[in-house]
Amino acid sequence: MSSDLSHDLSPARLQVMWNRLLAVVEEQGQTLIRAAFSPIVRECGDISAGIFDADGRMLAQAVTGTPGHINTMAEAVQHLRRAFPVQTMKPGDIYMTNDPWLASGHLNDFLLMMPAFKDGKVVGFTSCTSHLVDLGGLGMGPEGSDIYDEGLLIPPCKLVEQGTPNALLLDVIRANSREPVANDGDIYALIACCEAGVARLLSMMEEFSLDDLETLGSYIIDTSRRGTLEAIADVPEGVYKNVLKMDGYENELELHATLTVRKDGMHVDFSGTSGCSRKGINVPLNYATAYTVFALRCIVGADIPNNAGSLEPFTVDGPKGCILNAQRPVPVAMRHTLGQVTPDLVLGCLHQALPDAVPAEGASCMFDLPMRHAPEVARDGGREFAVEPVHNGGTGARPHADGLSATAYPSGVFGSQVEITESVAPVTIWRRELRPDSGGAGKYRGGLGQRIEMTSSNGAPFIVFLSVERLKYPALGRMGGKPGAPGRIRFRDGAKDIPGKGELRVEHGDYLIFDTPGGGGFGDPAERDPDALALDIKRGLVSAQGARIYRGDA
Repeated sequence: MSSDLSHDLSPARLQVMWNRLLAVVEEQGQTLIRAAFSPIVRECGDISAGIFDADGRMLAQAVTGTPGHINTMAEAVQHLRRAFPVQTMKPGDIYMTNDPWLASGHLNDFLLMMPAFKDGKVVGFTSCTSHLVDLGGLGMGPEGSDIYDEGLLIPPCKLVEQGTPNALLLDVIRANSREPVANDGDIYALIACCEAGVARLLSMMEEFSLDDLETLGSYIIDTSRRGTLEAIADVPEGVYKNVLKMDGYENELELHATLTVRKDGMHVDFSGTSGCSRKGINVPLNYATAYTVFALRCIVGADIPNNAGSLEPFTVDGPKGCILNAQRPVPVAMRHTLGQVTPDLVLGCLHQALPDAVPAEGASCMFDLPMRHAPEVARDGGREFAVEPVHNGGTGARPHADGLSATAYPSGVFGSQVEITESVAPVTIWRRELRPDSGGAGKYRGGLGQRIEMTSSNGAPFIVFLSVERLKYPALGRMGGKPGAPGRIRFRDGAKDIPGKGELRVEHGDYLIFDTPGGGGFGDPAERDPDALALDIKRGLVSAQGARIYRGDA
């Protein structure tokens, strides 16, 4: 490369570097997915990966990943940088924590950070997060009474020192898990992800003759901030409020949001939200913030890459002790249950400002179904296991298109495949199909939920940890659209439905049925295109009875 090119930092060349950085971080994320052991990581993509400048500002994130990991990672790197001064870092060091209030909201997510050294100085960081399937405690469910019931909490520490993993720490993690081999593999996949990110980042810097990331980082952050503020300026200024009623655990809950839109930013406040639960559905503010900001960014400046600049104009707060700003040491294992509903909560505010831009409510919360062997199975020498299949409901209809069926929004986590689940756990899944009529009727139909039916495959009982939403309160439509169908859990021969939260024992011979919720419709059902309705009926997505709603007969 000529000296002229090596010093060319024109906007055009900086844009080329930015695009290369996005490719680098995506390769980093794919390294984690391909090296991981647990299905929830390698099949479902429950991860994040990012590149940061020397000041810990996020410059790029992998497209693959969940908002709950990506946006919390942006703050978690700052926590780790404060805990470990840069001048004490060495090449090959990797730092980590799973502290819910510093990392990603519950213990099962490990967050790693690795410094990148060039010419003897730290020029940036790579970071990543993924979900570990089991860290001891009561198991990954909502039954803990505090954080100490929920597993092994690891404060900020050095996981790898100059290329050598901390053997004692890894031994402790193995000793506190029902799936030590899977955890071990996933941790090494996280390490490989960091190392791949550093190697590719340094290679890119060499290619473009960069001694540091200061100019490129400032260009990325300033450009993104400016574009985001321009997008916010298109939203009418004002104060908008919304309330969602949720199933809750011991009792029903209310989530409140007040969205304040100004030309210089957007602020969300959760004042009025119900207090914390005694069970593990509480949400640390970092996780609630991650999904709240993600929802706003889906509508406002959606084409602007996610980084410190595009995140900066959005702020979130809530009273300490409300269920969306849970304080230590309350249990938070299933924080996604309500955390993933915050997009519907805040989009209900934004709809008042931009009624033609915001989709209807969706299933939102994943039908995340952690399972493990019953306690006596281990005592009797039977097959021990811990696995976390993920299933999804329908998304809300969009202002100009139907909702998506059996699709994860806002989490982005892919649904677990039948064959993979059966290969790692002693269960048989007899049915997995879309639920007709579960999408809310509208000019645009809500996405459909699905039905999953399963039994034990080896004659032994197993435990399912339930923490799902929208069994009582379905996803609502917008602009005249109808609500989606609520979810439902039951045994085939049971006399009544099973509550959506708690520890469920499935005996040999029990036939367990899960119905995931559908998304709400958008617009008047009478305005649905007749050809679209006819196709829905032909495909079995809408029954003859369901079609009566569109025709005004019901």
